[in-house]
Amino acid sequence: MPGKKVFISADHGLSIVYFLQTDVLPTLMAGGTEVILLTDDGLVEQIRNRFEQPGFVVEGLRLNRVRQYFEGHQHSLQYWLHFLRWMGGSNRVNTNAMDGHMRQMSYEASPRGKQILPLIKSATWLLRRSRLARQALISAQMYFTSTIYHDLFEKYRPALVIASTPGWRMDRFLLREAGRRGLPTAAAIVGWDNPSSYRLPGARMDWATCWSQIQKQELIHGSDWAAERVNVGGIPSYDGYFRQSWLIPRDEYFRLHQLDPQRKLLSYACSFVTFSPNYPNVEALAKLVSQNQLAMPSQLLIRLHPNHFQSGSLYEQEANRIRELVRTLPHVHLVEPVPLGGELGYYSGEDMPEKASMMAYSDVFLTVYSTMVVETAIHDRPIVSVCIDVPGGWNTPGKFSLSLSEIGEWPTHERFRKAKAGRIVANERDLRDVVNLYLERPETDRLERHRFIQDECTYTDGSAGKRTGEFFQSLIMR
Repeated sequence: MPGKKVFISADHGLSIVYFLQTDVLPTLMAGGTEVILLTDDGLVEQIRNRFEQPGFVVEGLRLNRVRQYFEGHQHSLQYWLHFLRWMGGSNRVNTNAMDGHMRQMSYEASPRGKQILPLIKSATWLLRRSRLARQALISAQMYFTSTIYHDLFEKYRPALVIASTPGWRMDRFLLREAGRRGLPTAAAIVGWDNPSSYRLPGARMDWATCWSQIQKQELIHGSDWAAERVNVGGIPSYDGYFRQSWLIPRDEYFRLHQLDPQRKLLSYACSFVTFSPNYPNVEALAKLVSQNQLAMPSQLLIRLHPNHFQSGSLYEQEANRIRELVRTLPHVHLVEPVPLGGELGYYSGEDMPEKASMMAYSDVFLTVYSTMVVETAIHDRPIVSVCIDVPGGWNTPGKFSLSLSEIGEWPTHERFRKAKAGRIVANERDLRDVVNLYLERPETDRLERHRFIQDECTYTDGSAGKRTGEFFQSLIMR
């Protein structure tokens, strides 16, 4: 007798890793569940060929039709409802990340948008203080429920619909259709900062699974989730880190990037390019390495951010500046994320071995509070968050800039600081001193890193994928 079916929406590179490169999918299918994965239309054949097996079907997410619906059906109202959902989480939890985005909107909005913003800010003030207002907003969004997936629901008749967000992205239209049909829905929190940065669901949701008790409290207090509806399953995407199954042998990795095995390796992962340039951080590190100003001979490996590949953007210009710097200085190297294709672009998750090896073999790992501080702590390497501000930020008319010194109070950044799992520096002198400290005493902050990982990831034995798959299986069997 055929098993029950489940829809899984994987509309982001992180969700591809979460569902397809962990034990989540095998655990579901071992329980007799047939999985229908909905993903970027341009990747359907590629994923079919790569993961083909009985009981696994791949369909397109029809994102072009979704955008047409979003843009063609009272677009302005849909846009502002979406924005209020993003900004309108309860103020019972840290709202600093959302406040930064509100400041950006206030600065970059069109003239008409600036006229509407006082009303939006008033509505946000109310939403943050009233559960009833938040519930009304979620109900109002349900008015915009399409029939884009009608035929797929009729064809497969799933027992459960799972998405990698609770409707924070375009997956909200799939989830709304599921809700209209009375089907149970579940969200998998795939990103470290997601519950603190995106807040209210874009559809009525039944269940969620998240990384930790910390995220669970963010969902309960920030987004009004019922405690019994939120599962703590760890983070399946990191099981490969805990098991060390993605590591490229060190000598092979060094040859891949023309690194000197006799020099210490500093790695810098670009981050946060939306609000502030990374170039001052990169330049300061490159100077320390190329001029031999550190306690030990060192080399620098720079990883570009996926946003650096936005054609014609400021971020692309910064990437080109970094490429030029790498060409002109000794002992400075570059690694670029690997695109999966389709609309997932450089957020593809295709280079987990690259990322794992970069972190594992770094003598000091540096970034700007990115999620990679968590991933690097798993590899037990010293971590530095580099926040060297440039006066005026991007210095581009109409482009909002937020100094890196202001983002330390954002929820995940604040947790990293309070955990003392790494060091934060704001100038070149402190950067040199902290890097030297870690080069000479790499065991510094080790206990704090271990506690940080336990708090943020919960399960550190590589079992999160199996636990999460079992949770979804239990929902299907209800």
